[in-house]
Amino acid sequence: MSEQQTVSNLNLPNALTTLRIVMVPFFAVALLVDGGESVLWRTVAWVIFAAAMATDKIDGDIARARGQVTTFGKIADPIADKALTGMAFIGLSLVGDIWWWVTIVVLLREWSVTLLRLSLLRTVVLPAAQSGKIKTTLQALALGLLVLPLRQVDGALDLAGEIVFYVAQVGLAAAVAMTMWSGYEFYRDVWRARDQRRTAGRRTA
Repeated sequence: MSEQQTVSNLNLPNALTTLRIVMVPFFAVALLVDGGESVLWRTVAWVIFAAAMATDKIDGDIARARGQVTTFGKIADPIADKALTGMAFIGLSLVGDIWWWVTIVVLLREWSVTLLRLSLLRTVVLPAAQSGKIKTTLQALALGLLVLPLRQVDGALDLAGEIVFYVAQVGLAAAVAMTMWSGYEFYRDVWRARDQRRTAGRRTA
C-alpha cells in the first residue's frame, strides 16, 4: 500500500484547502456589495482574499513537512486556487476594474490546464514549473491590490489610490503574460511526456 493511501484525508492541510473553497462565496459577496463601491466591504473582501491566499502557502508547507500529501489534496488544492482567483477576476470585471476579455482568456487557460493536469494525475507527473509559481505570485499581488478600494477612497488617499490602481494594472498585465507563457510551457511538457511514454512503450514491446 502506498504512503498516500495510508494518509487520512482528515488532516490540517486538507482542512485549510476546504476552508479556502468555503471562503470563495463570502469573498464574492463582500467584493460585490454596492456594485464594488463600498470602501468597507471591499476592505473586508481584501482581508478574506489575503487570508485565503495565505492558506494556499500554509497548507502545502504543512502537507509536505508532515507527509500528509493526499490524492484529495492534490485534486482540491488547485480547484480551491482557481476558484478563488477566478472569482476575483470575475468580480473585478463585474465592478469594472478588469476588462472582461482579460478575465475570459485567463480563466480559459487556468481551467483547461487544471482539468488536464487532474486527468493526467495518475499517468503523467509534471512538477510545478518556476513560471507557474511566478504566475501565481503575480496574480495574487495584482488581484490583491485591485480588490482594495483604490478608486473609492476620497480626500488625501484619492491620488495615492489612483496611482496604486494603475500600478496594479501593470502588475496584472505581467501576470496575464506569465499566465499564458506558463500555460504554453505546461502543454509543451505534457506533449513531451507523452512522446517519452510512447517511445518507452515501443522499446519494451
